[in-house]
Amino acid sequence: MRKALILGIIASFFFSFTFLLNRQMHLTGGAWEWSASLRYIFMLPIIFLILKSKKQTSAVYHEIRRQPIKWFLFSTIGFGFFYAPLCFASIYSPSWLIAGTWQITIVAGVIMTPLFSQNKNISGRFPTKVLFFSSMILLGVLLIQFEEATKMSLFHFITGSMPVLFAAFAYPFGNRKTIQLCSNRLTTLQRIYGMTLCSLPFFASISFLGIIKSGLPSHSQVIQSLAVAIFSGVLATLLFFKATDLVSNSPHKLAIIEATQSGEVIFTLLGSILIFKDSIPGLFGILGILLIVLGMFCNCYKE
Repeated sequence: MRKALILGIIASFFFSFTFLLNRQMHLTGGAWEWSASLRYIFMLPIIFLILKSKKQTSAVYHEIRRQPIKWFLFSTIGFGFFYAPLCFASIYSPSWLIAGTWQITIVAGVIMTPLFSQNKNISGRFPTKVLFFSSMILLGVLLIQFEEATKMSLFHFITGSMPVLFAAFAYPFGNRKTIQLCSNRLTTLQRIYGMTLCSLPFFASISFLGIIKSGLPSHSQVIQSLAVAIFSGVLATLLFFKATDLVSNSPHKLAIIEATQSGEVIFTLLGSILIFKDSIPGLFGILGILLIVLGMFCNCYKE
């Protein structure tokens, strides 16, 4: 469990690059459609080369052929319906606010636990103790949302928050459903490769919209998207999925590992202040961030 916790926290550091670089791409005029699609377009060849060198690609194709519809569906939900909304939200909200709102995914993972009762490796017992501490995280999110709501129009607040809430449920759902599909027959990296491959039709359509809207991406957006692909897409996702794989037979431990993502708030806030010169959050924002982090540590201590 300790190894899974460490992997989850390190993953949260690399995940913070997603929020910071997406904000940077938006500020420099990059279309959100390209920010969303380029990450996974770049991820595919990187992971392919790693697996090909180990002769581990054929097992992935075999698994996809077993249940292709489910693979394409859950991969699109877990990667497509997760990342495209986050990129869209970066147009309207600062990086640290998106990272804070994103922590709803911790509560979402707990709430969805009964949906996986069919899996012999994951009990459907509802982890009420974990939900209690995760509710602290939810309260923290509400506090930072309340503070930010007083600074922006209702339209910008909704368009900056609702996509993130949608993504917060899509990511753990897609992740857990592909765990079920694999049933420990694939390694973590193989599962990421399978999900990336099966989500490409969705991202291809998103990139087509990007061409229609703003043409081809700029050189700087390509470079920054490549950085997101490496740091968040490969390193962070590999570490986080590995952590969830290590505890996939326990809903309680799985929810705890998902709670480590709250570290993204701290890393993203520090990056926003240092890089974008964002103002330090006010009283409600600080209290909200403290509750998010406290909820994470309480979950871990409960273990």
